[in-house]
Amino acid sequence: MVDDTRVEQPHWITPVATTTPRLEQEFRYDIQWQPHNSGLITNNYGVSKGLEIIPAENWEIILAVPPYIENNPNSRNGFGDWQFLVKYRIVAQNEDHGNYILTAFFQMSFPTGSHQQGTLDPVITPTIAYGKGFGNFDVQGTLGISLPAGDEVKIGRNLTWNNTFQYRLLKKFWPEAEVNFTHYYQGERNGNTVVYLTPGLVLGRFHVWGHLGFTIGGGYEIAVTSFHPTNQIAILSVRFPF
Repeated sequence: MVDDTRVEQPHWITPVATTTPRLEQEFRYDIQWQPHNSGLITNNYGVSKGLEIIPAENWEIILAVPPYIENNPNSRNGFGDWQFLVKYRIVAQNEDHGNYILTAFFQMSFPTGSHQQGTLDPVITPTIAYGKGFGNFDVQGTLGISLPAGDEVKIGRNLTWNNTFQYRLLKKFWPEAEVNFTHYYQGERNGNTVVYLTPGLVLGRFHVWGHLGFTIGGGYEIAVTSFHPTNQIAILSVRFPF
């Protein structure tokens, strides 16, 4: 069933930062290094990635591992919030029949983080995701908004719009450029907009054994707006599709 689900959709690689509209079955672990304007450096181990499974045709569930967040030189370290995400693939055609996809997401996070590493209340994030391929080139994107279940004035609502532009080289090399846009409503960043440009490269999928594969990628987010909580963010992403 999983193989049939994959065959029906485009065979692009999952971007470094943008959540792919494709349905995938894998275990993913990311790391981010974020220097702040204040001099604080935040290391995020896990970045709310984890187990991605396809339990039924057109459906995917992501069960995230709570990230461990380390703040230097501050001692406020601890685990972040637990999240899950459900994807429903509305329509998809592989490279032989149109090369496109449209998917709906439902994401929810729970305030399980320690030492104020997470939010005060659960947050729901409905999202629409899309993609279109043109030969070896493809565009993948998401548009969503976070909706806190309470304390909206403190937490705020974030409108996020991410787009990735990829090109496939020599079957296994996927250079990409991402545009990551966030506009803040309410909260301490109310009215501000931040845009990051993220050049990156993903390598894979490499066959390991049976259905098990290996993919690795990395990127560097660079702020291009006057408002930016962090100037740049380095990202490492490791995946084991199966």
